[in-house]
Amino acid sequence: MTGLLALLLSVASPEPAIACSGEHRQGGVLVCRTAPGALVRLDEVDTRANDEGWVILGHDRDAPAETRLRVRVDGEWVFDARYDVAPAEYAIQRIDGLPPAMVSPPPEVLERIRAEGVRKGQAHASRWEGDGFLSGFIQPVEGRISSRFGGQRIYNGEPRTPHYGVDIAAPTGTPVLAPAGGIVRLADTDMYFEGGLIFIDHGQGFNSAYLHLSEVLVEEGDVVEQGQLIARVGSTGRSTGPHLCWRIRWHGRNVDPFATLDVQPSALR
Repeated sequence: MTGLLALLLSVASPEPAIACSGEHRQGGVLVCRTAPGALVRLDEVDTRANDEGWVILGHDRDAPAETRLRVRVDGEWVFDARYDVAPAEYAIQRIDGLPPAMVSPPPEVLERIRAEGVRKGQAHASRWEGDGFLSGFIQPVEGRISSRFGGQRIYNGEPRTPHYGVDIAAPTGTPVLAPAGGIVRLADTDMYFEGGLIFIDHGQGFNSAYLHLSEVLVEEGDVVEQGQLIARVGSTGRSTGPHLCWRIRWHGRNVDPFATLDVQPSALR
């Protein structure tokens, strides 16, 4: 079963155990409604629905061809189904002319990079109990899409890890808006790779990131609303021109930010 899911039928009851909007595809996102407080297991990842039964799920860029979705209520598995995961095609992008120090950082900055990595890891581990994702998502900035999610990048001829974000080219100073409500878990103007950087947890560990910002207009701990001004586009950190790199991670999985634009929580109310 693939494509837009309007309803997933329970194997244990004539009533639906869980209903979802979204797609089972590599990098895909689903917003679902089930029993309040239910344990929802997508493959090996456990999460829990909120008090109204809402839960958000994500598939990794490299998700396998099949996924298993289960729901547990009051100690009993009430739903158990397997779905095909649609594959994605990823582009190869070559970026030449970067300063050598940005491709292979010099030894004197490695300690800084490690320390920043710890901070980013702590932010990714956030599990906010809010439900900002229920507003749906909007694109944080308008502009030309210069790089799509999942592509393999080759810097100065050296293959690197896949690009886990979407790059949106826009002039320096262009407003960056919160695509959905959430809590700011990291806000820094000078990260080594990312430059100006913001992390927002939209609920249940569904965390978005905004890179290369010229201005950071929020602070850690701020609760933001959809459409709120949070930053301005820049070309800070490892960047060859002004753009926003927008990324999303859910429980260690790298998710396509544009997949959030397809989910419709309102259809499940």
